[in-house]
Amino acid sequence: MALLPEVKKHYGKQKLFINGEWTESKSIVLEENRNPATGEVISEFPTATKEEARAAVEAAHRAFRAWREVPLRDRARLLFDLRAKFEEHFDELSRVLVQDHGRTIDEARGSVRRVIENIESACSALYGLRKENEYADQVARGIDQYLVWEPLGAFLIVTPGNIPMHAWSSFVPYALAAGCTVVVSPSRQDPVAAEYVCRVAQEAGFPPGVINLIHGGRNINKEILQQPEIQGVGFIGSNRAGKELFELCGQLGKRSSINGNGKNHVVIMPDANLDEAVPWLLRACFGMTGQRCLGTDNVVVIGDIYGELKSKFKEAAAGMKVGYGLDEATDMGPLATMAGKEKVLQWIERALAEGAKMVLDGRAVRVPGYPGGYFLGPTILEDVNVDMAMAKEEAFGPVAALIRGESLEQVIAWINTKTNLGHSACIITSSGKHARQFIREVNVGNVGVNVAIPQPYAFFPLGSRRESFLGAAKSRMGSMRLFMDEKTVCVRWV
Repeated sequence: MALLPEVKKHYGKQKLFINGEWTESKSIVLEENRNPATGEVISEFPTATKEEARAAVEAAHRAFRAWREVPLRDRARLLFDLRAKFEEHFDELSRVLVQDHGRTIDEARGSVRRVIENIESACSALYGLRKENEYADQVARGIDQYLVWEPLGAFLIVTPGNIPMHAWSSFVPYALAAGCTVVVSPSRQDPVAAEYVCRVAQEAGFPPGVINLIHGGRNINKEILQQPEIQGVGFIGSNRAGKELFELCGQLGKRSSINGNGKNHVVIMPDANLDEAVPWLLRACFGMTGQRCLGTDNVVVIGDIYGELKSKFKEAAAGMKVGYGLDEATDMGPLATMAGKEKVLQWIERALAEGAKMVLDGRAVRVPGYPGGYFLGPTILEDVNVDMAMAKEEAFGPVAALIRGESLEQVIAWINTKTNLGHSACIITSSGKHARQFIREVNVGNVGVNVAIPQPYAFFPLGSRRESFLGAAKSRMGSMRLFMDEKTVCVRWV
């Protein structure tokens, strides 16, 4: 199959987008951004100064006063134009995402499609605002009363390194639909992807200041959140960084949607169709090289199917082609960063030291032509027990831990108590009884039955519970309650 061309070999020194203009940062802090498949530098990007962060906040605040007054139909037109621009640039955005993040081209195309779906969902949310408003006449003699939802102002949006485009769309289109404005602070891992999303949005014609882009990091994010004009934060990323922002929101009395780490499970029941289950597991455990919020680390097998499942899973995983994601024959790309790869290797060594056994070792994988890439092959461990660190914390890499379970009740108890994280859990079964029990009893926010990645469609919020989520509103459609607040009005005219 074809090796698709890179959009650019090098993207140069990246800029900030403030008040509708791309500007050179005055910062002396400049970092290199590398293609994970080649290890080569593809751009340099700044860490914005406090003054530049302040300028972005002021621009968003000024723009809010006018943007909130834009009629719904005109906001909708711009969102439809935004959708059209993402369709127009679909291929280019997909290839940029591969080059900047490391995923395969099919995974990148899927991510850009999720962006488009979120924009569509935001349009439906915008028109749904009319349904949220409630009216009651004659609540008392001569008095009518009604409820309206109003936009709050400018928000900070922090996107992660693993899903830079998808995470952007989990908040930004909804903020714009609500009548709010944003300052976007992307991860250092893939700043080119963040820039291209912003440039496409710029083409849609939003007024200056409605969307702003700042390259910063934790300190700049805190600086932005502390500005009085910023009403809150939409965040997807690590638990450590998320908790810092959540605590700061508590001190400042601001709103938040904090989406953090996960430790997800797929439970294989004795009546599962293994020929169907194995391809699902490949995608869940090794899709996006294991760097996805709803991906799976723990594969829990119940009953005497363990040996057959292990054999089929190992054979299928060993057959995956590891390589540059722009090669359309590639099944799995590199880790996004060298630091991420080293961390996953440490997790594997720790699990082995704690008693796990190697079923499939991906540590020695080599990709011809790409000696500098951050590659790690599919890795499967067994003899993992639920008290090992590997079974409790997110490895965030292409590592699957096989765990034996005795009963569904036992496994549900493990999922609910052995980790404090609650993104997702899935069950593969032919039994409606077992599926219903699992759905009702498992304490996670996203549940799958005969799917291994329970990805909610855009018009559903991303569930998530326990330490995987903090805040007042979930992302995607649920974020409308982050960006807006209720106002009740009591009127007497007679």
